[in-house]
Amino acid sequence: MTNSVDRRVRASQKRQRLMAAAARVLHEQGVERTTLADIAREADVPVGNVYYYFKTKDELVRAALGEHTAHLDELTARLDRLPDPRDRLRALVETWVEQRDVAARYGCPTGTLAAELGKRDEGTLDAEAGAVIRRLLDWAARQFREMRLSGPDDPDGLALTLVAGYQGMSLLAHALRDPGVMTREGARLLDWLGSLR
Repeated sequence: MTNSVDRRVRASQKRQRLMAAAARVLHEQGVERTTLADIAREADVPVGNVYYYFKTKDELVRAALGEHTAHLDELTARLDRLPDPRDRLRALVETWVEQRDVAARYGCPTGTLAAELGKRDEGTLDAEAGAVIRRLLDWAARQFREMRLSGPDDPDGLALTLVAGYQGMSLLAHALRDPGVMTREGARLLDWLGSLR
């Protein structure tokens, strides 16, 4: 009985390592350049074992998107502990700025994956990547709703402005290989959030 439980635990841990490795490697190398061997190496798992858990690269991409969703849910749950919605949004922007070196090197994990998957002719993975971004937009819109702003902008539009600002600064930081873009544009987003009444 114990051996069976131990095997299941080890298998679950191995699968989790593969999912986390897929998220990292796909972010760093992109879908087309990444091989199953790259992900196996990153996860410290024999390449033959990858096929036991994931039959295709697309299944690994889907697992990476699951990792991005889990990371986003973890982040927003942590931010939701802050009592004020404006503080939650500010903390979100500060988190983005803290990741400036990663953004300058590789771009936004979900945004770059969504852009790459959107160029494919087949599959639904592009829509799944878009769903992760939609999840962030919905969370941000809830924060703006809680702020009960008096201006003409609707919460969904404000959320779109915020997330578009992040995607833009992430893309430019990556294209220019300049983490300072994240710092400067993050400061602008923080000023914008402070100006909303």
